[in-house]
Amino acid sequence: PPDHPARPEKPELLPPRDMPRRKPQSAAGKQALVHAVAHIELNAIDLAWDILARFGRYATEDLGLSEAFLDDWVRVGAEEARHCQMLLKRLTELGCGYGDFPAHDGLWEAAYSTRNDLLARLAVVPMNLEARGLDVNPAMAQKLEKNGDFETAQLLNIIYEDEIGHVEIGTRWFKEICIKLGQDPVTTFQEKLKIYFKGHLKPPFNTSARDMAGLNEPYYLPLAAKN
Repeated sequence: PPDHPARPEKPELLPPRDMPRRKPQSAAGKQALVHAVAHIELNAIDLAWDILARFGRYATEDLGLSEAFLDDWVRVGAEEARHCQMLLKRLTELGCGYGDFPAHDGLWEAAYSTRNDLLARLAVVPMNLEARGLDVNPAMAQKLEKNGDFETAQLLNIIYEDEIGHVEIGTRWFKEICIKLGQDPVTTFQEKLKIYFKGHLKPPFNTSARDMAGLNEPYYLPLAAKN
């Protein structure tokens, strides 16, 4: 028999608006929170490899990008896999497993809607959804620490540092492709989100982390929800 763990069971997928709230103060809330992040990281593995399989030849042959484009997404896929393994292990330590809670289908919706447009994929996934992770991750880690869960908080801190690099990779290649196509990156980013992303971007934004990733305020502030 194989010496690796069995493939996780598929959870029930719900629209993001129907997901129950997760409060880390309770044991069940902590389990649900870790499960939600594990689901995101599991999806992120497939999304990284989907960019390679779906857009790799187009990027390197049609657009003339260097093979560093391929190398970067291999790195992202490997790091997302490491994150997922850490979180699945943590779920076991917390007395549950992947599939024990519902999960949202937002990442799959984003993947499907951008399946024919590399710029849209980069705008929606690393430059928007993963950037949103940079906004909310530090507060989640602080809440976990406040409730005594330093182990999970440390995992979120590791993921946070890596995800800055993932947003940077997506932003850097988005800009390079726009330049090759003679398009303005800021305007193109906003146009792609208006077409492929539902709703406004939600402040507050982690501007320091976004700046480190090259995703500066002129890209996203005009699309932010007004209070």
